[in-house]
Amino acid sequence: MKIRILLILLSFVLASPAASAQPLADVTAQLKTLVEKTNARIQQGQTTEAGLADELKAFDALLAAHSSQKTDAVAQVLLMKAALYLQIIQDMDRATALFEQLTKDFPGTRPAHEAAQMLVGMESQREQMKIQAALKIGATFPDFDVKDLTGAPLSVARFKGKVVLIDFWATWCGPCITELPVVLAAYSRYKDKGFEIIGISLDRDEATLKRFITDRKMTWPQYFDGQEWQSPLAAKYGVNAIPATYLLDGEGRIVAKNLRGPALEQELARLLGP
Repeated sequence: MKIRILLILLSFVLASPAASAQPLADVTAQLKTLVEKTNARIQQGQTTEAGLADELKAFDALLAAHSSQKTDAVAQVLLMKAALYLQIIQDMDRATALFEQLTKDFPGTRPAHEAAQMLVGMESQREQMKIQAALKIGATFPDFDVKDLTGAPLSVARFKGKVVLIDFWATWCGPCITELPVVLAAYSRYKDKGFEIIGISLDRDEATLKRFITDRKMTWPQYFDGQEWQSPLAAKYGVNAIPATYLLDGEGRIVAKNLRGPALEQELARLLGP
């Protein structure tokens, strides 16, 4: 949960042997107090830069008071501030600048290593967001040309003229399984009216996947490469959470995204008739 992110990060430095030595323990104690105060403000609904202005100034004051100490404990203060911008204020640009500052000002520290990892993840997130933004309602869904589980050719173009649901899912995904009865019901009702589904599985084990789709009578084509989140198709479409679905019209244009529950059948009724 977002309101706990700072305390979770704080556990790294509290677990460090260095945190028990003076004067590092003083920094850690002050940081712990500041984090607890900040979390209290967040729980009160203050999640903007303006709403957390006093706490942000306190982070800066704590950093300034120990500016000559290039230690893990002091670096952790800057890591906390960067995390606050990333997770709570949700200002990725400011968070990026702070993480970069951390790697520059505190080289060799554990927080600097954490910051470097965060920067890599944030760059990937930016790319995913860019891809997702391009996949907007009305846009043509970029096609793929792969083989399904049976070895047959699989692409959106093969279903031209039909309404197609592109479904990124996995057998280990709880929300996917919860949604499956809705998808099965929609397929049963609208298949003969021109509705098709293309499943893109992020499973790792092919045998498990095959047993599952047989048991659940999921008769539509499935793509599987065993690479889970590293699947080239997941990367191509910026998928970072599942289920992720795109409903396409007969020309391959996106008409809806991530429909849940009765919304799927409602949209199919609009497109294909009741």
